[in-house]
Amino acid sequence: MIIETSRFGRMEVDPTRLIRFDDGILGFPDDKEYALIQTGEGSGFYWLQAVERTDLAFVVCDPRLFVTEYKVPVKLDDLAMIGLSDADNAQVFVIVNKVDDMLTGNFQGPLVVNVENRRARQLVLSDRRYTTRHPLMRVPVRRVMGKTA
Repeated sequence: MIIETSRFGRMEVDPTRLIRFDDGILGFPDDKEYALIQTGEGSGFYWLQAVERTDLAFVVCDPRLFVTEYKVPVKLDDLAMIGLSDADNAQVFVIVNKVDDMLTGNFQGPLVVNVENRRARQLVLSDRRYTTRHPLMRVPVRRVMGKTA
């Protein structure tokens, strides 16, 4: 499948990399189909690119790369909405943001994906151990011709 993106231009996307959010993502309820695009070989970060909107994409990652004990308390109703009966058969991602020189993850709004049928749902957790800006890692400062970029 060919999709248009503002970052990468026209891209061919394997249909097995398409994810459907029946309820959309918070703030974007009308955008339901996304392509999961790897940012680089061996990278733990991905672009979640809206199929119908060239300008809508999120950087996502598996939160357990940074917080190994992170576990999403998923309700059975939420699992059933994406065709799952067991949370162990789900892939979890968090949306990543850059705040100053820090990458943060929205650990209170995880994306839970059924890996079998590629249906997904964004959850809103009330667990206060994590925040919407959970620190993941510092971004190295780039220097361009003696100046910080």
